[in-house]
Amino acid sequence: MVDNYQTVTELNNYIKYILDNDIKLNQVFLKGEISNFKNHSRGHLYFTLKDEEGRINAVMFYGNARSLKFTPEDGMKVLIKGRVSAYPASGTYQIYVDGMELDGLGNLYLEYEKLKKKLLEEGLFNKEHKKEIPKYPNRIGVITAPTGAAVRDIISTIKRRYPIAEVILFPTLVQGDDAAPQIVEQIRLADTYNLDTIIIGRGGGSIEDLWAFNEEVVARAIYNANTPIISAVGHEPDFTISDFVADLRAPTPTGAGELAVPSITDLKNTINQYRLRSNNLIKSLVNTKFIELKRLKESFILKNPMSLYEIKEQKLDKLIDTINNIIEKRLINTKHNLDYIINTLKLVNPLNILSNGYSLVRKNNNVIKSSKDLKINDEVNIKFHEGEITGIVKEIK
Repeated sequence: MVDNYQTVTELNNYIKYILDNDIKLNQVFLKGEISNFKNHSRGHLYFTLKDEEGRINAVMFYGNARSLKFTPEDGMKVLIKGRVSAYPASGTYQIYVDGMELDGLGNLYLEYEKLKKKLLEEGLFNKEHKKEIPKYPNRIGVITAPTGAAVRDIISTIKRRYPIAEVILFPTLVQGDDAAPQIVEQIRLADTYNLDTIIIGRGGGSIEDLWAFNEEVVARAIYNANTPIISAVGHEPDFTISDFVADLRAPTPTGAGELAVPSITDLKNTINQYRLRSNNLIKSLVNTKFIELKRLKESFILKNPMSLYEIKEQKLDKLIDTINNIIEKRLINTKHNLDYIINTLKLVNPLNILSNGYSLVRKNNNVIKSSKDLKINDEVNIKFHEGEITGIVKEIK
């Protein structure tokens, strides 16, 4: 009886053998939602594939995982091709994934929101990066499919509204796997043409049809362009990543043409309004100046110019009188001052004392102030108020 027992490993290996040799399990196609996703450091992918009622473990080895065109994450709905086998070490069966791709619109919306969030955080949507669309462009580039309603709507709108603008078409695919690279190439080419504005877009469609304008490479090409870009992808409710990155978003291709150029009819009306306003302003100014001229011509001064002269003459007389009064007062004050100085000098002049009967005695031109300064027989000079004499000193007895 003991020989009938087998090990767990033997059972698991047998189950693996059975599964590996079942033709139906060698190539299995499954669809479901990824959960419990893990990206191993060696590049292998481990996750659970589930639907509403069941789940199965899945593994995708690095050799197959490196060919994926997207980065798997929880919540993604995928289509899987692989084989079902057992993992003896844990006694579980799982699907070994050979290929995997995104399934349906749900995944496209996930990719859209993921890229939108990434570029938003990088600042590619910020207003400060938006370039102003020129009001009066000379050359406009249009990047779209060479045939179809979009290109006709854009060009016809521009030619109708502003026929003097030159339109240059840069044809490109607008949907499919090759569309995004071509759009990027045409953006870079158009950016070298010295254009005033670039319009990029296409007509409406499903999210799959518009997907080229949700590609990161297209978004970055728009952001890096030096020429202002108007995005016109789809119709009014459709918003693509390109719309957020572009300098201006138009709801439709026709709307892009209207935003890119002014209306020549409106410009003519504006010019006519400016002309009327200018004429009215000039007429008003001329009338004002004419009235002012008439008032001047009728003024008393112009009719009686001598009155102006008389007023000036009168003012001059008053100024002269004022000056003369000032000069006269100054002369009187000066004379008084001079008389005072002369009288003062007379008072201190020693010669004036002689008029009072005094005399001045000098010896050898030196004034004698005391008798002690003289000796008998000295010759002296005596000056009186009028005249002078010479005398000899004698002894008084």
